[in-house]
This record gives sequence, C-alpha cells and structure tokens, in this order.
Amino acid sequence: QLRPVESGGGLVQAGGSLTLSCTASGYNLDHYTIQWFRQASGKEREAVACKGHVAESSVDVNSRFTMSRDNAVNMRYLHMRNLTPEDTAVYYCAVDFYADDGNCNVADYYYWGQGTQVTVSS
Repeated sequence: QLRPVESGGGLVQAGGSLTLSCTASGYNLDHYTIQWFRQASGKEREAVACKGHVAESSVDVNSRFTMSRDNAVNMRYLHMRNLTPEDTAVYYCAVDFYADDGNCNVADYYYWGQGTQVTVSS
C-alpha cells in the first residue's frame, strides 16, 4: 500500500518560510501525480501550490506556495513563504496514479499522508 509521509511541519513566525517534504517508501513518485493540500480547523481541505483551477479564495496561497521535486531521492517539497497565521493548518501530501498534473480536486486523490501540522504565530 502506498503511504505518503510528510515531514517538516512546525511552528514559524508570521512572515517566515517553511519547506515541507513528502516521500513514499517503495514507490517511485515519478510515476504518480503529487499534490499538496491543507486543512485548517473548521474549514474544508484545499489545494495549495496547485497549477490548475482553484477557488478564488485560494488564489493567494497558490501564489505564495510552490512545489518542487528531487527525483534522485524520491522526494516532493512544498515551499511556503510569507506565512501568515491564516496558513495555520494540517498539510497533506496526496498521491494518485490517474490524476492529471495540476488537478486540484481533493476527491481525485486516493493516497493520503497523515499530515503535518504547520502553526504560524503572529
């Protein structure tokens, strides 16, 4: 069973930056579509750093966050900058074989990590 594992969460001050990592032991992530999502307390899960269509409310976060990859070590990264307390959430790495690159829909991803907490202090 493919199990994404996120790491790198923690406490950061507003205005700071943080990079999260995702990997999946035993599976070559180059064969899958990877997308990062987040879920704040009491809110719906939303895509971040997604290249595809996102809701108007998500435009800002998608411009401040970017994804990158290192195939040599089978890692995917989420680079977050200019963090605000509103970015406080659990961040998830989602993986799917059939989703197209840039698919921002929660329902289209089958494999999910446990999530990593990011807390931004003011």
